[in-house]
Amino acid sequence: MTGTADVQPPIVVLVVTVPAGEAELAADALWALGVVAVEERGAGEGTEDHLVELWTSLGDDIEAITAAAEAFPARWRWRTVEVDAGVVDGWRQHAVASWISDDFVVVPAWLDVEVDEGVTRIDIEPGSTFGLGDHPTTVLTLRLLREAWFQGATVLDVGTGSGVLAVAAACIGAPYVEAIDLSPAAVGATLDNARRNGVEGRVVASTTPLAEIDGSFDVVVANLLAPPLLELADDLARVVSPSGALAISGVLDGAHDHVLAALAPMRPVKTLTRDRWAAILLRH
Repeated sequence: MTGTADVQPPIVVLVVTVPAGEAELAADALWALGVVAVEERGAGEGTEDHLVELWTSLGDDIEAITAAAEAFPARWRWRTVEVDAGVVDGWRQHAVASWISDDFVVVPAWLDVEVDEGVTRIDIEPGSTFGLGDHPTTVLTLRLLREAWFQGATVLDVGTGSGVLAVAAACIGAPYVEAIDLSPAAVGATLDNARRNGVEGRVVASTTPLAEIDGSFDVVVANLLAPPLLELADDLARVVSPSGALAISGVLDGAHDHVLAALAPMRPVKTLTRDRWAAILLRH
């Protein structure tokens, strides 16, 4: 008799069709969302030979997937398809630990990695959400977070995904971290990762829109893309305490002046770059 208890439901995959010359740019946009794998394919029969398809899993929340796709340029066509979960999870065997610095590392939860005493380690299981901690924008934002945080500082993580930044903030000592995301799946993943790392008492996660967040925080992090950063600019500045700091990423190096203009009068005080991406620390 064959059981069905271990049969996994299909995974929703986002397929983005773009001109071949923009494939790298589109892939970067997907990486900035925190995806863990991007597969490039031909666009198939009946389509122009200068088009390519980028396949990636963004979780099973159709609303969140649609919101992410609608931020892309109109010339990038997209659709969703269902595929076998085992195929989608093939990337896991290639996952590696991400060293943020010599004393801080983010480790995929299923890996057995030994670290030296004194190294801060956080274990992350992304599940069906965004983010494993290895994308340049996440690495850069984590570095700015550690630099901006001070003893007793509260933290807000906007667009938390799998909760990498929120959990990291709690692990370095933040007494209260609020994590928000449009996706309900992100809430579950963030709380699960907080428990996994022993900081569940200091991390609160919800789908509360940024516009409805009251009060202010000492450090606010927003690892998003330029369009949502522009849309949220006023509220991002509002929730940063007068002496606090805002760390943003998901913008390209040398192509983010419009985002900084939207956040004015907050001013940039430090910029980090990696693989053409930038992360910027701003203060009032």
